[in-house]
Amino acid sequence: MKAYGFQPNRNQEDAAIRAEVHQRIARISAHLYPSNPQIGEGSMLERANCRAKGGAPGFKVAILGAAGGIGQPLAMLMKMNHLVSVLHLYDVVNAPGVTADISHMDTGAVCEGLSGANGVFKNAGTYDPKKLLGVTSLDVVRANTFVAEVLGLDPREVEVPVVGGHAGMTILPLLSQVKPPCSFTPEETEYLTKRIQDGGTEVVGAKKGAGSATLSMAYAAVKFADACLKGLRGDACVVACAFVASQVTELPFFASKVRLGRTGAEEVYQLGPLNEYERIGLEKAKKELAESIQKGISFIRN
Repeated sequence: MKAYGFQPNRNQEDAAIRAEVHQRIARISAHLYPSNPQIGEGSMLERANCRAKGGAPGFKVAILGAAGGIGQPLAMLMKMNHLVSVLHLYDVVNAPGVTADISHMDTGAVCEGLSGANGVFKNAGTYDPKKLLGVTSLDVVRANTFVAEVLGLDPREVEVPVVGGHAGMTILPLLSQVKPPCSFTPEETEYLTKRIQDGGTEVVGAKKGAGSATLSMAYAAVKFADACLKGLRGDACVVACAFVASQVTELPFFASKVRLGRTGAEEVYQLGPLNEYERIGLEKAKKELAESIQKGISFIRN
């Protein structure tokens, strides 16, 4: 009787073990083969739910252009971000390969790669000016670094607001508003402004035409993405420079400091007091930026 009573329990235990093994195999399959029919919408094994035990919940992040020179290091750095739980990688080609590579990293985010992505927000009826943010953080990162070199400080202790646009003379570092407060000679101001504006050219020259600023751009993009995620999380006083729909100037779009929150760019800050050099630079930047904005609007409309 004891043997008879024990057998059903052993059978149940074996069945439970087999079920767990099948579930593990299906979970691994979900990661390796996104098109696996077991992983359809509504399935318990949907990739968004394929989480390691103990993994903390976080944000779902999509990267478009993830297989490119900037996209790949950006995807890697976002995979390392503790605020990200699901990472979707899109590109016209090679996204699955990048996904397979990145997915081997032992971090909490689950990856999925998809080839092909298109569409314009307005045409899709999803345009929200508060949530469409142009990334100008590379200009800020460069400004912090170059100013720190001149001052002999740690770049992490320096904050330089950079306004305007993201090309040539449209990039305007406000050196009069640097933190910690400091002053520059006219020669230092000219040198720093020119170097910040031509940072991309400096990298291309150093690479002898074999590439552009991909790694520093990925780093800057991750810093900005992290600020956005902290804003979405509800953190207080998350401020970054971004190119947004704006009324700071007469232009419809302009880069300046914005406060990030749960709804996107919740506040766009004014420029603050400018010195004569910056006022002249602002007028030059606006003239060139106006032409670039018009070209962009015409491109979308046509």
